[in-house]
Amino acid sequence: MALKGLDIFKLTPKTNCKDCGNPTCMAFAMKVAQGAVSIDKCPHMSADALAKLSEATEPPMKTISIGEHKLGGETVMLRHEKTLVNKNLFSLYVCADMADADIDAKIAEAVKVDYERISERMYVETIFVNVEETQTADRGIAVAKKAAATGRDLILRCTKPELAKEIAAAVPVKVLVGANASNYEALNAVATEKGLVLGVSGKDLGELHDTIEKLEAAGNKNLIIYLGGTSIKEAFAAAVQIRRAALKDEDRTFGYPAIVNLERLAPGDDNLQASLASLFTLRYGSILVMGRMTYADALPLYGLRQNIFTDPQKPMKVEPGIYPINGAGENAVCAVTVDFALTYFVVSGEMERSGVPVNLLISDAGGYSVLTSWAAGKFSAGSIAKFIEEQQIESKIKSRTLILPGKVAVLKGEVEAKLPGWNIVVGPNEAIQLVRFLKDYK
Repeated sequence: MALKGLDIFKLTPKTNCKDCGNPTCMAFAMKVAQGAVSIDKCPHMSADALAKLSEATEPPMKTISIGEHKLGGETVMLRHEKTLVNKNLFSLYVCADMADADIDAKIAEAVKVDYERISERMYVETIFVNVEETQTADRGIAVAKKAAATGRDLILRCTKPELAKEIAAAVPVKVLVGANASNYEALNAVATEKGLVLGVSGKDLGELHDTIEKLEAAGNKNLIIYLGGTSIKEAFAAAVQIRRAALKDEDRTFGYPAIVNLERLAPGDDNLQASLASLFTLRYGSILVMGRMTYADALPLYGLRQNIFTDPQKPMKVEPGIYPINGAGENAVCAVTVDFALTYFVVSGEMERSGVPVNLLISDAGGYSVLTSWAAGKFSAGSIAKFIEEQQIESKIKSRTLILPGKVAVLKGEVEAKLPGWNIVVGPNEAIQLVRFLKDYK
């Protein structure tokens, strides 16, 4: 059970000093309990007390590192309670019993999904290689090497310890999935020797809980829970129950991220897998393993993930700059708007539909919408003129026509005064009207 401020205060030396940045030890203890400061900031804490408190004040869900990615560390069930910490990852499923041509085609298709959206890279972060006990080590190594050659983090599922050890010795594996009630000791030895995250499964939650307890008793807390061999209903129920047990009941044995193998839950059904991926992005898959990944699959899934794993109090922004639409060159007209991500996507989408070349200028407006940023003084004639000067627009673009959003038509006169020599045009109030407006203007 997590310690409260009074519990921490009882173990804190009563020095009443300011070394830790607090006037009293009670204030320090309360800040530690609230997660505002780390317990090791107290210079007078004994080693024993520090060890006890550090573990007790950790989030109920442990943070696990897979390559450069972090999973877990969550403290709430739902996004509206508090910002979620670490986004889930997507993984491509390949199996050693598949033909080489099919494996190559799936991998080639998946690695093409690699693009940037609102300053965040969207790509398939991991590849899940399934090697059954009937496969040879040579075959497992060959398939694993194909996956590792992509540069993506490699997840190996193998329940046979000797086979897993040979593959992990030959290929840079990050996660070893396959530990269960019958083989956890041998697979734990392989994972510990190689410094791998160990994936644990069980025939039910009771067996899973017992196996995790035994692994923790053996000193391994670098674990991840594997939900892959049950029905959709059972997998979803297990994901929710595990998260609830960890966060609400403070059962740290279940305080680990989870892998959900959608290829096992809906084999060969790409549409159902995509639907399930959206479901488990919300509740509560930390790594989602899919049978295939294309741009058609990725665009809605990564958009959903980005919306869920961002601070709801912090607007999503695009980078200020020049965004040529429809192959716009230096002679194309300019249109200016704010850096609020939703505004950018809506406006740019309608401009693309028009087919008219436009240089879309995204001004720094604090990530707010047009009217909100105008009311806050962040989108004004002065900010527009400053943006054009800082971005050196006049040296990059020959056109001197600038289209303003219709909702801030009141700025027209002020912008003309700030930008002599420019033709300031008031555009429509709504983005959907841009198609006809641009065609008629052209």
